[in-house]
Order: sequence, then C-alpha cells, then structure tokens
Amino acid sequence: MEENMNYEDAVKQLNEIVQLLEKGDIPLEKSLELFQKGVSLSAYCTKKLDEIEKKIVQLVEDGNECKEEELILEE
Repeated sequence: MEENMNYEDAVKQLNEIVQLLEKGDIPLEKSLELFQKGVSLSAYCTKKLDEIEKKIVQLVEDGNECKEEELILEE
C-alpha cells in the first residue's frame, strides 16, 4: 500500500472493495485478494486516525491566558 496515500482515498478504495465483496459475483481468489487489501486499508485508516487524534488540541481559556490542552475524546 502507498504510504503517501491520503485518508480520503484509502476510505474510498475501502468502500469500493466492500461493495465488490458484497456483490459476491467474483472468483474466490479475487475475493481473498480484495479482502486482504481491505484489511490493509482498514489498518492504514485506523493508523491515520490515531495519528490525527494525537495532534488534536483544544484551546481552553484559563483566566486571561489561553493554554493548549490535549483533547480527550470519549468513546
């Protein structure tokens, strides 16, 4: 997989793979190949989201000062 691929392109490819696999009219070997690529794309997307989540900061007013604080997302 291309490491310089952007997140949106990876999600688009992943959606296309899911659609192809859901149709079910492709040979088993091709299905396995697509599934493996889909797993790889999914892992890439998860990694990218994790990287972005770590970069997100929230500006919080603290009296007359503003400070940067890590944004903690609730699951």
